Amino acid sequence: MSQSDASAEQEAGAPGTRSMKEYYEIAEQVLPGAGLAVYSNPDDIRFVVHQGEGAKLQDIDGKWYIDYSMAASVNILGHAHPALAEAMTDQMSRGHLHFGNLNVPVIELAKELVDAIPCAEMVVFGSTGSEANAYALRMARSFTGRDKVMKFEGAYHGAHDYSAISTFGGGATETPHITNFPHGVPDSAGIPQAVQDTVLVSPFNDLEAVRKIIEEHPNEIAAITTELVQRNIPPHPDFHQGLRDLCDEFDILLIYDEVVSGFRMSYAGGQGYYGVTPDLAAYGKIIGGGAALSAVAGPAEILNHANPRRRGEDDYVFVNGTHCGNPLAAAAGLANLRELKKPGFYDFLNGQAEKMREEAQKIFDKHDMPVLSYGVASFWNVLFRDAPPRNQADMDASGDMIASKEFDLELVRQGIYVLPINRRYFSLAHDDEILEESLRRIDAACRVWTTTH
Repeated sequence: MSQSDASAEQEAGAPGTRSMKEYYEIAEQVLPGAGLAVYSNPDDIRFVVHQGEGAKLQDIDGKWYIDYSMAASVNILGHAHPALAEAMTDQMSRGHLHFGNLNVPVIELAKELVDAIPCAEMVVFGSTGSEANAYALRMARSFTGRDKVMKFEGAYHGAHDYSAISTFGGGATETPHITNFPHGVPDSAGIPQAVQDTVLVSPFNDLEAVRKIIEEHPNEIAAITTELVQRNIPPHPDFHQGLRDLCDEFDILLIYDEVVSGFRMSYAGGQGYYGVTPDLAAYGKIIGGGAALSAVAGPAEILNHANPRRRGEDDYVFVNGTHCGNPLAAAAGLANLRELKKPGFYDFLNGQAEKMREEAQKIFDKHDMPVLSYGVASFWNVLFRDAPPRNQADMDASGDMIASKEFDLELVRQGIYVLPINRRYFSLAHDDEILEESLRRIDAACRVWTTTH
């Protein structure tokens, strides 16, 4: 076989040296559940990624999928965008991961973040969104001298101990609902009871419940942390401003988890989109162009608690990591942000999402399926229900979560890659041609669904 013939076969669908079945047999031996993080596919779906290009993923057997997971939102330009590849290749030629000191890309990135983020006077870098959220809570405790924090049932703020409480609801998931607010339910074994006792949990979109919990714990709460859009649950119109007002009234810090919403909902993130400024905000890999980088943004009087020159002081906050501010991710992040700042970017992104939400709903209605297609900005949600959920308990009680999960798996079989019961995300690569092909595949999934259910 000539080199050109071999290349043609590779492009046509022979990207790997082993089959999907062979890779899964290896994965079953070396990875718990043959999965990564909390994700493991059901037995009838085998998916090992070979490559990503634009809005698509190719599996190891050569099948292409239209991707609406986009690495949990971070690939906002699409897979393998040339601007990111060029920036990372250029940086690698000068040394890439860790110099053990300040470097040009990270200083330039810090300046761009401070200019872009409404709450930011300074930033402190980490490597993951989990770290950024954990550091933000630590800073809040140091700044206020209080130990307790509040989160919302169903909110995900990373895998650290202070987040892994009441992240999931009932329905198609395993963590039970809270029956006695504000006492949460741990998502994992190994979280000390002493840690659980410092985390208070409220239903989302319920300002009265938040006030009640605050009044039951006077002068004990350091911070309230929230997503701008809690996964499948949009905020009520007055929720974020009401939360800001309550935090001001009781001298509590407001923390926004912008790991997903930051630089996606708008260039100023969710806080820019909703026009409410928090005290601190946590950002994830979008600021590194998808590479491992995160940050806490906020006022100097709070972030200076992490000033390394203050080590040894009583209110010093320890922040550290080998790859914090690494130049490879910083260079990619700068390239990413330059693309996001181009005129019309967010109009296009949000417009494509709105177009898909509307056209998908027409298909569901045509097939008489009780499915709601909805979302905010460039988020897209698809659930078996008749109205957007108010909070986690409402999401599970008034919708068919099992059906939602099963339909999402049918979408995967039809070549649309989504994570079941998770938000969908759009990228610059989701052009009209991609949307049209997506709608054809959604229609095919609906035809299968209506004949089997």
